[in-house]
Amino acid sequence: MARPQNNRIVKTPPLYSAFKPIGVNSRDLQTIGLSLDEYEAIRLADNNGLSHLDASKEMNISRSTFSRLIDSARKKVAEFIVKGMFLQIEGGNIHFESNSIKCNSCGYIFTISIDEHVEICPKCNSDDLNNMANKYGHGRCCSVNRRHRGGRKK
Repeated sequence: MARPQNNRIVKTPPLYSAFKPIGVNSRDLQTIGLSLDEYEAIRLADNNGLSHLDASKEMNISRSTFSRLIDSARKKVAEFIVKGMFLQIEGGNIHFESNSIKCNSCGYIFTISIDEHVEICPKCNSDDLNNMANKYGHGRCCSVNRRHRGGRKK
């Protein structure tokens, strides 16, 4: 029996969680799921240009685990592009380090500590905010996990 998977660290929740080809209804497309840790692997390696070793340290996993994760993520993204599928970012054993908040009134997006709680947009003072970590079912658990790890110094 395989051992349980450790929670991986994801810096911030993705701002967008679904992608599809233009002009096709998502219900007419086959769905492919990209886990939050696969998303983070793509972000760190391909968007930020980190080595597998540096990216694995950011996610608090081994380099070999990161290599398997990035291979899986790249295969799914390639399949999404080549086959014209509906890509959904979801799930995974993760904890967020920070949170992204989007104001639905003015569109302002800002990042806060996972421990922080805001009720008012700092740009327009609206209270119509979209908490991205909550969208993925995270928040309090990530804050507790961060305290158990002693926080991360950058």
